[in-house]
Amino acid sequence: MKLSPFNFQTIDWATIPVEEHKGDSGMAHWQVVMMNDIRIRKVFYSPGYTADHWCKKGHVLYCVSGEMETTLEDGSVFSLTKDTMYIVGDDCEAHRSSTKTGCELFIVD
Repeated sequence: MKLSPFNFQTIDWATIPVEEHKGDSGMAHWQVVMMNDIRIRKVFYSPGYTADHWCKKGHVLYCVSGEMETTLEDGSVFSLTKDTMYIVGDDCEAHRSSTKTGCELFIVD
């Protein structure tokens, strides 16, 4: 990842609007800040959430609270809990996330 030049700034998440994204089941709530080509997000998955697509976008994804599972197209399943993370590059393993209990994530992509 290359961070193009931008001035120092702080982010007050309380001022960032919430976007709703329906999953195959449940709901995802995103707060998004764009810094040039980099998307920074706080994401909340409701209990019972399952993504409605296989994602091929690269992410640095940190689990702030709760727990979730990410399934790769080859069937591998990885569990994340508070203070764990995964990283994946663009156009690498397609992945799909779900959670039984809900979770909060911090994602940079």
